[in-house]
Amino acid sequence: MNLLKSAAVVSAMTLLSRITGLIRETITARLLGAGAESDAFFIAFRIPNLLRRLFAEGAFSQAFIPILSQTNAVEGKAAAVDLARRVSSLLFVTLLLIVVLGVLGGSWVVMGMASGLEVGSDQFELTVLLTQWMFPYILLISMVALASGLLNTFRSFALPAFAPVLLNISFIAGALLLAPYFDEAVKAFAIAVMVGGVLQVVVLWYGLARTGCWINPFAGFGTIKAAWSDEQVRRVLKNMVPATLAVSVAQISLIINTNIASHLEKGSVSWISYGDRLMEFPTALLGVALGTVLLPSLSAAATRSHEEFSRLMDWGLRLTVVFVLPAAIGMGLFSEALVALLFHYGRFDAVDVAMTSQAVVAYSLGLAGLVLVKILAPGFYAKQDIRTPVIIGIGVVVTTQLMNLVFVPLYGHAGLPLSISGGALLNAAVLYWGLRRRGLYTPSTGWAMYFTKVLLAAVAMGVGLWFMNQQFDWLAMATTPVLRIAAVLGVIAVCGLIYFAVLAVLGLNPRRLIRKPAGQ
Repeated sequence: MNLLKSAAVVSAMTLLSRITGLIRETITARLLGAGAESDAFFIAFRIPNLLRRLFAEGAFSQAFIPILSQTNAVEGKAAAVDLARRVSSLLFVTLLLIVVLGVLGGSWVVMGMASGLEVGSDQFELTVLLTQWMFPYILLISMVALASGLLNTFRSFALPAFAPVLLNISFIAGALLLAPYFDEAVKAFAIAVMVGGVLQVVVLWYGLARTGCWINPFAGFGTIKAAWSDEQVRRVLKNMVPATLAVSVAQISLIINTNIASHLEKGSVSWISYGDRLMEFPTALLGVALGTVLLPSLSAAATRSHEEFSRLMDWGLRLTVVFVLPAAIGMGLFSEALVALLFHYGRFDAVDVAMTSQAVVAYSLGLAGLVLVKILAPGFYAKQDIRTPVIIGIGVVVTTQLMNLVFVPLYGHAGLPLSISGGALLNAAVLYWGLRRRGLYTPSTGWAMYFTKVLLAAVAMGVGLWFMNQQFDWLAMATTPVLRIAAVLGVIAVCGLIYFAVLAVLGLNPRRLIRKPAGQ
């Protein structure tokens, strides 16, 4: 399967995941709104959700896949599967210990995550309980990440990309079927998270069995010593530590920001979380999909030629730019309509819409950085260069928190995602500069003209969007939800037509935009 088809498969599955994820958040907003109960759930789920992003989409994949790909290319599939077995054994035992400590020390976890919660209060106790219930999800999603990495290495992208859909389906079912039986609906949500994790493990292990790559992580207690002494396993673990910081700067900042938000008015954690969920849609569709597909290919190309590596990187960046610019402008200008469409139901009122919209606007300013990091960081990891992204990551984390000192007093809860956006843009810029300076990536000619054309088309689209947005009162349309859905989708469709029409006039047609790199 070539890169374009692989990216399309991952994007299609990711689109399904994000659609079901938005449905899940719509139901959450309807049942919980934005207050003490919803804040408790989002704080409790922050740790396992962070680990999902780090492992499934970040540090583990970046550390594991290049070494796994190299083993597969040099020593063959059997050796790659053996490596995965050894890694799974050590990972399982290590994470099992972490889970036990996390469950036993749930109150300490919550105090570390959200120091603004009053210890002993009902909200604090609910957050601790939910944290203890959902902490084992870390172990489940880590096993999912390992299976995904193995399947992706063997160019089987569909099941790993589909797996998150199972979590969303479980969540939706739990909210609709279990919530009525609990005094607090969030308890049903916590159970649904764990059921979703189990479903993902079962489906991906089934995929491994079908490809002849069955691994048994439960054998870890008997093989941990052999796994720890294995040189390749230790390389993976060694690379994971700095990769966690380098690739997931935005997520580390999100953890710190959750703590800060817990000191702000009630609902702040929820407003930021709902905004983050909305911004995950374009980030995952392009950044995660391309990053997942590019990393194994970049790792292989890194051993062959600089020209091939640069062509792959160039393709990923051009495809990113042409979609991320209109998405960022659209999210910023259309934030109220999107938030109202998705969340303005039940307990989620007009104030919640306004506050969440502010968070979405702040996130949209850094959307380009959030996506580009997922394309640029694999360029270093494909070369197994860990040190450079680590240094960049440390600097970005520090800078992001310094920005919080300025933005939070000025903009309240919206200052937190604004700082993440600023940090993401800085991260992407310095990663790009590092690739160029190290001579790892040489861009093709014509970038200035290409970017200018894309920017002109995006601005034209933005003007049209601004005009159309003024014609509707999105909050008042809550009484006619079907009409609101039709109006939002209609505006998006017209904006898409404007954007691609202007691109076509300027000489950029869709086939040229997505054309795969030569030889891939």
